[in-house]
Amino acid sequence: MEEHPVGFRFYPTEEELVSFYLRNQLDGNRQEMHRVIPVINLYDVEPSQLPELAGELCRADTEQWFFFTPRQQRETHGGRINRTTGSGYWKATGSPSYVYSSDNRVIGLKKTMVFYRGRAPLGRKTKWKMNEYTAIEMVASPSAAGATPKVQ
Repeated sequence: MEEHPVGFRFYPTEEELVSFYLRNQLDGNRQEMHRVIPVINLYDVEPSQLPELAGELCRADTEQWFFFTPRQQRETHGGRINRTTGSGYWKATGSPSYVYSSDNRVIGLKKTMVFYRGRAPLGRKTKWKMNEYTAIEMVASPSAAGATPKVQ
């Protein structure tokens, strides 16, 4: 990635986040993306630490940062995701929504999360919010006509 001019702001669309950045991360391509979107274990840090962990090209942004977070081992085996940190937990709010490509195919899933300080169910809601994106790849199914979704 080349140097960016003064005033540069990384502001990708949801389609770009899923189809380009997340897809390349999952495929192990384009390691230079980590200058903008670093890999961290989001649940090992407190929300207040996120600005300093942001990618070098996004640290100046005071409103939003982007991170890749590896899937937890138990999540990869169909278990429930542990979204707790040392001081609280991230809780999903609302209903998940789909991310569509420009040709109207479902390519991802978006969940909005809010950080609560303390332990469930007595946690206190904070102003920290994040959107979690998951890639969905349609895989041809030999047993059925059509394709089945594969979450990544």
